Amino acid sequence: MSEHSKREALERAVKAPVTETRELLQRNGELKPGLGRISGVIALSLGFLCLLAVLAFHFPQYLTTPDLRRQYSVDVLRQLLLVALLVAGGMSLGNLILNRQRNLNIVAFVLVIAAVALGGARVPVGEFPDHTPYLGLDWFILDLLGSTLIFVVIEKLFPLYRGQAIFRKEWQTDLKHFAVNHFIVGLALLTVNFLLHHLFGWLVSSDFQQTVQHISFVPQLLLCVLVADLAQYWTHRAYHEVPFLWRFHAVHHSVKTMDWLAGSRQHMLELIATRVCVLAPLYILGFSEAAMNGYILIVGFQAVFNHANVRLPWGPLKYLIVTPDFHHWHHASDDEAIDRNYAAHYAFIDYLFGTAVTSTKKFPERYGVVGDYMPDGFVRQQLFPFRRGKTPAESPE
Repeated sequence: MSEHSKREALERAVKAPVTETRELLQRNGELKPGLGRISGVIALSLGFLCLLAVLAFHFPQYLTTPDLRRQYSVDVLRQLLLVALLVAGGMSLGNLILNRQRNLNIVAFVLVIAAVALGGARVPVGEFPDHTPYLGLDWFILDLLGSTLIFVVIEKLFPLYRGQAIFRKEWQTDLKHFAVNHFIVGLALLTVNFLLHHLFGWLVSSDFQQTVQHISFVPQLLLCVLVADLAQYWTHRAYHEVPFLWRFHAVHHSVKTMDWLAGSRQHMLELIATRVCVLAPLYILGFSEAAMNGYILIVGFQAVFNHANVRLPWGPLKYLIVTPDFHHWHHASDDEAIDRNYAAHYAFIDYLFGTAVTSTKKFPERYGVVGDYMPDGFVRQQLFPFRRGKTPAESPE
């Protein structure tokens, strides 16, 4: 074989797995069982996350979130990483032996080998500075794994739309939103804290805050969620009723298929502005750290769950708390759903202010912005609010 032929063969051997994997990641639709594609995708995903985790072990000061790494058990994380490497390596190697989805599993196995070569679960972690700029890589890995394991299972057990695929249309765009929102968590928190202290610091009264902090935990937590939701309600309503603000919020509403990942689609400036508007009253009132942590857990769960493809019998609870049924109507483009159901936690707020959806239909017929004018793609959606020209929502009737 000539040198030219050898070079061409090598290029094909390298290019084919990468090309096929890239093409697969650009597709959508249901994955058929029995072909090795489902296990191949799992192996590829785990292999990629394992490689990211190894990098986080190497550079914890730059790639991990300070508030989270203070809570970590390094030994537990090492064991989880080892299990993930074994699962990803075993699945990809098994598929290669059985000659199923060969190119996809070659890429997955290479990612596993790269992670092991870089130290795997044995990367030493020594002392490192605590006040450095960072990306929330650890938060991305943990939240993606946890959300996938929990919410995909719930969606499959209690689906609202039974035929909806996990890899539905535009899932790639929403995964990019998910990743970027997690990676910039440090910048977002720094910006929010700066604005809170400089814009609202003068309103803080230590005596009043001490009174609030002496309320017992459960009533304080419920009050904390109520205050946050009232702030969320009026902020959210402003996004819908002020045309300039709608240009940013329309990014979130452009999702046409609702699932656990759909809530991640959000403009970065809206993300920061909403955090400031919601956290400002909590900061001023001085809720305890325990109550704030409880609120963060609740908002983190509901923000994902209420977008999920889930149907459950809520009974009278649907008038008290926000459920997926309630929030799906907010995202609907049906006439009766426009500018309705603003609350994030307590559904009774919308009933109190007269903005709850009233419809004879059980479920919405369609989702997304009316007119479907939002471009697909993370970058184009971030730039959309700054484009010239009016959106249909801003045009005169």
